[in-house]
Amino acid sequence: MLFVPGMGKKKETEEVDVVIIGAGPAGLSAGIYATRAGLKGVVIDKGIAGGLASEAPFIENYPGFFGIKGEELASKIKEHAKSYLPVIEMSPISRIEKKEDGRFFVESEQGDYLASAIIFATGTTHKHLNVKGEQEFYGKGVSYCVTCDGYFFKDQRVVVIGGGNSGAIAAISLHGIAQKITILEYMPRYMCENAYVKKLSELGIEYIKNVQVTEIFGDEKVKGVRFINRETGETKEIEADGVFIYVGLIPQSELAKSLGVELDQRGYIKVDSKMRTSMPKVYAAGDVTGGVAQVVVAAAQGAIAALSCYEDLRLK
Repeated sequence: MLFVPGMGKKKETEEVDVVIIGAGPAGLSAGIYATRAGLKGVVIDKGIAGGLASEAPFIENYPGFFGIKGEELASKIKEHAKSYLPVIEMSPISRIEKKEDGRFFVESEQGDYLASAIIFATGTTHKHLNVKGEQEFYGKGVSYCVTCDGYFFKDQRVVVIGGGNSGAIAAISLHGIAQKITILEYMPRYMCENAYVKKLSELGIEYIKNVQVTEIFGDEKVKGVRFINRETGETKEIEADGVFIYVGLIPQSELAKSLGVELDQRGYIKVDSKMRTSMPKVYAAGDVTGGVAQVVVAAAQGAIAALSCYEDLRLK
């Protein structure tokens, strides 16, 4: 049996002022502001830092950048945050417990913490269609991330399901890679901003409105998509080698819920204007709070949450 020094030993619990859960723009910004205010903190993420922002093929509306890849912007924010405090990646949190003294015990894969406050910046994850073939062909033509998988469909036919801003951006980023790109949208109108509508038209990307996808079909890999025209009831299908699904997002609020933090009917964490939740010394910021899902908003909310945390811990 291989002996690894330290293996089996209980890790010491580190005491901090605030544990920030989630290393997207909201969490990283919260870390910067918390540290600058004089708080000792740590940012922890179950995956890679950057959040969904890192999946954006191109971001054109973040102040100071006329255009930047999402992955690059996320990397810059991460490196900035790391100059202030530890950013721990690939460290899922197994539990959070409120102690009798009001502090919070946070157990994660790479370390345990005892914190006076918590900031949830856990973001959102991709919503599934829940149609036949979606799960079966995941990784075999079905994807939720153009940035991750777009290149695998070079010179092939792809369908983007969902015509909101995210779907439109995904389709635009596939131009020059895929041979043919088609967007399928449930609503009877364009669901993306006018700037994207114009760009889609310029690039010759087909945008089919008022349809409901019923099946993703294939054999060993994706062969196409079946859908119903919601106005006529007619069933049609379109051949495709790849399917990218952009039909919305789901808040990752399970940890907050387990702690007893109040959520709204959609599962987003309820906050006030200062990013305070229903539980004292627990805050939330970014997409997990609902509202406008933009990088600039997430960063701003992270700053507000950190400053509210400082106020409650040091000024009261």
